[in-house]
Order: sequence, then structure tokens, then C-alpha cells
Amino acid sequence: MSLNWKEIDAVLQELDLKGTFIQQIVQPGFDSIALHIYKSGTGTTLFVCLAGGACRIHGTRRSVPKNDKPLRFMECLRSRIKGAKIINVKQIGKDRIVKMELIHCGEEFFLYIRLWSGAANILLTDSNNKIIDSFYRRPARGEITGGYFVPPEERDDSPTDRQWQIRSFSDLPDSDKLSFNQKVDLWYGEHAGQLSRETLIEQATSFFNAKHSRMENAINRLEKKREDFLQSEKWKHYGDLILTYGHLIDGESDYLECEDYENGGIIRIKINSKKNAQENAAEYYSIYKKAVSGISELEDDIQKAKREILDLEAAFENLCKEPNPIKLQQLLRKQTKPKQQIVKKRPGISYQIDGWVIFVGRTATENDELLRHHVKGQDMWLHTRDYAGGYVFIKNQPGKTIPLEILLYAGNLAVHHSKARKAGKAELYYTQVKYLRRAKNGPKGLVLPTQEKNLFIELDKTRLKRLEESIET
Repeated sequence: MSLNWKEIDAVLQELDLKGTFIQQIVQPGFDSIALHIYKSGTGTTLFVCLAGGACRIHGTRRSVPKNDKPLRFMECLRSRIKGAKIINVKQIGKDRIVKMELIHCGEEFFLYIRLWSGAANILLTDSNNKIIDSFYRRPARGEITGGYFVPPEERDDSPTDRQWQIRSFSDLPDSDKLSFNQKVDLWYGEHAGQLSRETLIEQATSFFNAKHSRMENAINRLEKKREDFLQSEKWKHYGDLILTYGHLIDGESDYLECEDYENGGIIRIKINSKKNAQENAAEYYSIYKKAVSGISELEDDIQKAKREILDLEAAFENLCKEPNPIKLQQLLRKQTKPKQQIVKKRPGISYQIDGWVIFVGRTATENDELLRHHVKGQDMWLHTRDYAGGYVFIKNQPGKTIPLEILLYAGNLAVHHSKARKAGKAELYYTQVKYLRRAKNGPKGLVLPTQEKNLFIELDKTRLKRLEESIET
């Protein structure tokens, strides 16, 4: 239920805004705005909400969070009336329209606040009621820049006037000790529809449960895939058996039944009857190779997904502790930052250890993307010799030489994210990015290094453990 006209009058009389200055303007969302008012060494915040069923104006002691995205109407008010003096504030008749008369740098403005649930709006006009801008632009009503706002005629009585009453809000704790503005602020913070804390917590719980379930399902799928990959030796064994007993393929049956020379039992292997032994074995070897190369990425993806679930649970726990419904509403919005301020996610995995940043590309696409857009000539590049694997980059720090310890950390990553991982050791070469050149007509991400140096790495579990804890999110 929105404030009625008597309650609006009670709010304005208690605030006594005449002669105050607008110190700052904050728009936390798309249905509310706050004016920070200052007078004689004391300040207050005038909060205006235009949400349907909860239209109101009142003072608040709550912290009103700033939106990361600069919102149009807020920017307009800041450019025109920030620092303005409030000459007078009154409600026009009994129409729930508050008229605020302002003066700033010798220029006069009117700020009309219409608190109708079906057509709430805030309009800034000049002294002739020509609209400078409006909170909601409504062309059908003429409430657009350049239009004119015609305020209703002021009247004291109306034959259709209902006998509205000022609510006591006696259900609030210690209500007899609170001012009327404090009562309004507290009551609407708990009961006001879209801005009700209870409603917002319900929305947050629903969103959390749905997202948590999706993330758990994703982890289950990854772990099932990992189980399949862990059986990679089975696919290689099948390929070996097909080559051994290829003479039994008759061109009709889709299964090869033969003796398993490892345990002496009989085994049936699914094959393509239209292909020969070499072709069928090649398919199983291909599955084996994909499984071996994919297990490393899967482990990383599973750990990352588990960290994301922990982050989600922590964020939900903090959100449930937030007492301010205005802040809650802002936290629930999916995106408050403008696109220009959103940092594009870097491909691959990033680590930060002892003040040094290390990037790892796990696939040809990630390697290529890192090379093209995220590293520079002075950065260091590492890669395993004689083994396929990801590229590792150590970001350069001007005036500093990469310490041996950091080089060893990066080397461990290079081996860990390569096909040398199973062997546990490998030869690496490393050089600066400026000494890499792309292979002409070569596959994506392929580079030819020059002025490279050699490094032998044997995987160190202690280093890998510390690296896992230093992943940047």
C-alpha cells in the first residue's frame, strides 16, 4: 500500500525541508532515488520510491548504495540541481504530488514527485514547467524532454475525497519511540512488495537453489566424464585386441569376440563390421588419446566448478545477512556495471604467486587468444619439448628479472598441462614472446621460437598444490 496524502503531509511536515541544500543525488535502482539533504551541520537522506503499491517519500537512515552503472535521470539531476537550495516543498492539494521549488546558480527549477501507483513519476522542470527530464519517459502523457507538465489545480476539499487516516505502524518494535519517518522507513523495508526484505530474500533463495542445482549437475556430468576418461587404458587395450584378432572380423557381425590375453577370459568388443581391423583399432586409439589429453582439463574444470559453488554459497550467506532491502535489491540485479567497465574474461587459467602473474592456455584456441590479445613482447613463454601441451606465459614486470623460483612454478604448469604429465617430467624451452613467430599456414596457435633456452622440470606436488591455491577467480 502506497502512502496516502495525509501520510505524505505528515512526512513533509516532520522533515521540514525548506532552506536545506541538495548535497548529493543517488539512484540505487530503476524505481527509486535518494537526495542527500544538508542544513545547519546536519544531514538526512530523502528517499523516493516509485514501485507499484509502495509509492512513498520519507527520510531514511539506511545507507543508499550507488549503482555502478550511471543512470540517466540521476545524471541529469546531478548536472542541474546538485547543490541547489530547496525554497519550498508542499503537496499539491490532496493529489499525492509533491512540488519542490529549487534554486541553483540563480536559476529556478521545480521537481514534481507524483506518487500514484499506476503512474508514478518524477519530473524536473524549469520555472515555466517545461520538462527538462523525467524519471520515466511517457510520451502518451507528454512526459518527455521538451514537453510541459500541467500540475493539478490546488484544492482543499473534494466531494470524492475518502477519509484517509495516518497509520500508526504499531506493529513495529518500539514504535512509540520512533519518528513518523522512521516508522515509514522500517515498515516499508519489511512489507513493501518489490522492496520488501522478505520478498527479496525469497527471490534470492529461489535464484540460489536453481543456480546451485545447475552447478551441482554440471559437476556430476564432469565427474562422470572423468570416470570415463579414467578408463582410457581400456580403449587402448581394445585397439590392441582388435589388431591381434583382426583376422576374426567377418564383415557381418558388429562385435569381435576373442580371448583377452591379459586375464584369459572371453571379451566382446563393439566394432564397425564394414571397416577392417586397422580402422576399427584406430577409432579406439583416437578415443584413448582424447581421454588422456582431456583428463587434465577436466580436473581443472571440476576444481573451478567446486570453487564457484563455494563462492555462490558464501555470497548467498552474506546476502541473507544484509538488513538493507535497498542494498538487497541491488545485489539481486544480474548486472549493474556498464559494459565499458566490465573486464573481458581472460581465456585459460590465471595464477598469481609471489607478486607474479602466470597465464596458462589449455587448448589451441586459448593459446592463440592469449598470444593475440593478452601478452606482450617482454612476457616469457614456456612450452614442453616433444610433447603437445598448453602455452604458459609469465607476465613481465618492468625493471625486474624473473626469479628462478617463478620460472620453476611456470615450468611445473607447462608439464602439468601437457601430455608429459603422465611421465611426471619433461624438457622445456622458454623465450620471450617477441622471439616467437607464427608458422606460415600452420594450425591455430602454432609458433616457432628463437633464442630459446632449455629447462628440465620434474613435477613437484608441493609447488602444484600452492599453484592451485593461487588461481585468480
